[in-house]
Amino acid sequence: MLLVYTHKITPRFKYTFKHICKRILGLEVSFTSKIEDFIAHNSLKMSYAKQPLSNELFVRSNALLFENGLSDLDINVQPWGNTKGFFATGERSDLPFDIFAASFYLLSRYEEYMPHVKDDYGRFMAKESLAYNHRFLQQPIVDIWAYKLKVVLQKRFPDYQFPERTYKIQPVIDVPAAYYFRQKGLLRTVGGTLNDLSRFNLRQLYQRYLVLMGFKRDPYDTFRWIIRKQKTCNFKFMVLFLIGDYSTYDKNINTNKKQFISLIKSVADYCDVGIKASYFALDDISILKKEKLKIESITNTDLKAIRHSFSKLNLPTSYRNLVELEINQDFTMGYIDTLGFRAGTCTPFQFYDLDYEVQTPLQINPYQCLDFALLKYKSELDKTEHLKKLIEEVKAVNGTFTPIFHNYSLSDLDRWNGYKSLFNLVLESAE
Repeated sequence: MLLVYTHKITPRFKYTFKHICKRILGLEVSFTSKIEDFIAHNSLKMSYAKQPLSNELFVRSNALLFENGLSDLDINVQPWGNTKGFFATGERSDLPFDIFAASFYLLSRYEEYMPHVKDDYGRFMAKESLAYNHRFLQQPIVDIWAYKLKVVLQKRFPDYQFPERTYKIQPVIDVPAAYYFRQKGLLRTVGGTLNDLSRFNLRQLYQRYLVLMGFKRDPYDTFRWIIRKQKTCNFKFMVLFLIGDYSTYDKNINTNKKQFISLIKSVADYCDVGIKASYFALDDISILKKEKLKIESITNTDLKAIRHSFSKLNLPTSYRNLVELEINQDFTMGYIDTLGFRAGTCTPFQFYDLDYEVQTPLQINPYQCLDFALLKYKSELDKTEHLKKLIEEVKAVNGTFTPIFHNYSLSDLDRWNGYKSLFNLVLESAE
């Protein structure tokens, strides 16, 4: 067990050390502010304060983990080997940067509470982030820092056997629309037909009626393929269905339709199932609660996980609503148009509420790759290379790779040509 001495044990301090030491390095960790307890401990130990006690392993602390609320931080990002660091510590420290304060800044999404420019949907974009602007967005920097700490600990305590974690993948299938043509109802089908005619899109019109008459499978109906893939894996896919009411933003099938309910149940027999919260559920907890109860009545199990429509997060409100409804897993932490590590880590972590200064039970599963972000790479080769590079970054720290594909990106539609191969590449990376 690692014992950490500090002058003041705060919620921020405990939260950050537990993520780095327990979740990433697999080390049990405890804390003390009593010097005699620290001296008596005869296993791994380090101090985290302004000054070392004697000649122990020491990391000089930044003030961030001992503060409350938000302040305008002066952050100076500097090179550190093959990565970057900030919150420099000085000569006496065994690490040149306070990785704990820096990790807290990234994990708590401190910068997303500060004034920033949002996009048309009100989202925090990659270009606003410290990681993007200082070119470390493509690295799981918190995990890299944790491994740098491990090297220092191993040098100081050579006889200690450190646990090893293994690389994992956690594929997510997002289902905003289960079918392209089927189960839409008379009004939407007539509207779609008129739209095809007005745009002289005769190819789509022909395909629409082949599907409606049962001669061809709906292009968005990739669920047999998904289940077939699931059967070959010893880990579960997370499939998230949009079940909110029809609106300008959300256009899935009505949950009163037996075929849609049957689809959700059949997928739930093989995969983990959760919900894609509707656009209006983002700001209205009563709508979110209704959707939670609806999926639970279909699957007859407690809701496992959620992801917000349009990858939109309103911090801290979005996550507080999940905590209040006892939804314990989220898959919204990532960027829609950029590959990388929004929170700096590829290890699931707890949501820390900066306003209340408390760690919550909500586990955030950060994703590193959304299928839409790969569209900007024109060739299949480019897409494959960027995906491989991302996987290698996660493998280097034995983290969890979480890609998000949509049911329709695994179809044979022209826009998504080659995406089945990319999904297979992800699955093969776990072998």
